[in-house]
Amino acid sequence: MESVVSRVARFRRLLIVLAHIVAFATALVLAFLLRLDFSLSEVNRGVLMSTLPLFVLVKTLVFGSFRQYSGWWRFVTLSDLLSSARATLVSAFVLASLVFGLQLHGFPRSVLVLDAILTVGILSTIRVAIRLGRERFVGRSEGDPRLVKRTLVVGTGLTAESLIREAARSFRLNMRVVGIVATEAHMVGSRIGGAPVVGVVSDLASLISALEVGQVVSALDSGNGDAVRDVDSQCRSADVPHRVVPPATALIDGSVAIAKMRDVSLQDLLGRPPVRLDSTQIARIINGETVLVTGAGGSIGSEICRQVARFGPSTLVMLEQAENPLFALERELQAEYPEVRLEPLIADVFDGERMQWAMGHFQPRVVLHAAAHKHVPLMELNPSEAIKNNVIGTLNVVRACQEAQVDVFVLISTDKAVNPTSVMGASKRIAEMVVQGLAPGSQTKLAAVRFGNVLGSNGSVIPIFKQQIAAGGPVTVTHPEMRRYFMTIPEATQLVLQAATYAAPDAGDVFVLDMGEPVAIVDLARDLIRLSGLEPGRDVQIAFTGIRPGEKLFEELATDQESTDTTAHDRIFRSKIAPPDSETVLWAAQRLLDLARQCFPPAQMRRAIFDVLDVLERRGSRDQIDTAANAVVADATDAGGAPQAPGAAVVGH
Repeated sequence: MESVVSRVARFRRLLIVLAHIVAFATALVLAFLLRLDFSLSEVNRGVLMSTLPLFVLVKTLVFGSFRQYSGWWRFVTLSDLLSSARATLVSAFVLASLVFGLQLHGFPRSVLVLDAILTVGILSTIRVAIRLGRERFVGRSEGDPRLVKRTLVVGTGLTAESLIREAARSFRLNMRVVGIVATEAHMVGSRIGGAPVVGVVSDLASLISALEVGQVVSALDSGNGDAVRDVDSQCRSADVPHRVVPPATALIDGSVAIAKMRDVSLQDLLGRPPVRLDSTQIARIINGETVLVTGAGGSIGSEICRQVARFGPSTLVMLEQAENPLFALERELQAEYPEVRLEPLIADVFDGERMQWAMGHFQPRVVLHAAAHKHVPLMELNPSEAIKNNVIGTLNVVRACQEAQVDVFVLISTDKAVNPTSVMGASKRIAEMVVQGLAPGSQTKLAAVRFGNVLGSNGSVIPIFKQQIAAGGPVTVTHPEMRRYFMTIPEATQLVLQAATYAAPDAGDVFVLDMGEPVAIVDLARDLIRLSGLEPGRDVQIAFTGIRPGEKLFEELATDQESTDTTAHDRIFRSKIAPPDSETVLWAAQRLLDLARQCFPPAQMRRAIFDVLDVLERRGSRDQIDTAANAVVADATDAGGAPQAPGAAVVGH
């Protein structure tokens, strides 16, 4: 059976017009009564009855022109009331013109003012009453009152206000706000959305007990990771659920609804606001242009492709060695960005001729080089492959860009390249030197970007921890003092795009993102266990396995020999490093490639990489590089190794 509300909704516009007509007539009658002290003579009654149709007709037409009969009164806002007041003001001017123009005898002039005031008052009262009735009674039927929990809301900004008002409208959020917890003491004692601010975050544990709270909801705007961590800790101690509402920015752009509360994520607990970059500058170099991304199938490369596609390039060339992830990425982007021409390209960056063909054929304006071997323990076992992919692959792509006169090239490097202790870090530092060494005199602007650890990327610690928790543990951490810089995938990929806008001719800049304070890996492990509804040490154990080969306790963003300079963005810095001699860098790459092709044992190749890097860092000569490389060959020969003859040079100098 059709409900009364549904039947009323079918005639909503007609009912709204009739309500306005009644309000217009009531306002004029009351205006006459107030003006004449509720004592109407026969003459006054006659004037009222003769002018009533005119007033109602004029107001009905004027309010219609102001679109006052559309929309839902139950959603009335201040802007709606202001629009109604403007319509009343225009009506008053029109009616005053008619009263004076028609010379209506016996019409009290002050009635015009009273009528306008009463019209605004009556219409506002009706609208507010309907909204309050809807929120307090009708809206409450949208949920089950038996499931409603007494709730403390943490936050006093736009996000918190939206949540509190939504909770007041209906039971569907299953919460009754009994108080608000502020991050600033001066807010205590005030009210937001009808709910009192009862304390600050440090008082949360006592407030939970005093107010018999069933849940706590953080409704903080972006950049309050420390507060979220504190709230989460106190909620765990009090054994009360803690949930998070998306920030107001996500609510405003419509990407997330206020009702989509979620459990705390590790991103909330990083202790710093996410970095927001200048999308206008990025769009300027990408929109309508051809962009090529190497390593497009990886977690970073694929996200770079997604970010690039958002800015509307004419063509996006996705270069990847592995076909399966490239196939999946192409299907995803075809569905999401049908207007962008996609060019999936199977290729290996170690293949210099293939790189030259790709750059010459597609003529990209921007090349973003994400292809690399990045797993530290694997590269300790396979240092020759780190040389081929990370060093020679970078060199091949840079040279191909220069020959094709690409506008901008950006290398994705790592904080592990600073004072490296691993083969992966050392190979990426040499790759940075390739970029720096080839930058002077290059028509292609060359730059590098140093990443911290990227949350959620392939092979990162978070997916590994999740798998271990799902298996019942233990969660393995190498050392209790191990700390790392962390960034989100969107931050990482946008940093690459922003670096492309900052790259300068001849500079070979190395850009670094301010990632706040490094995070203890063991703290991340504990947080992730708790966010899985378990307790570390009780439900899931944490085991310390010892530092692996190539790892160090603390990562750095710059060496002692480097200084940093600011950029147009307050969270992005330019690391100032004296560039190496280009001839020496090229010769170092050639000698390392020769050694890599001779299949020396991993220990010998590891020594070669670090010895050559040491020469480069000290601004040594080609002869010193030869000495370092020849020493490796001699030691390997003495140990009984029979090196193969090196292949033809592909680096050149």
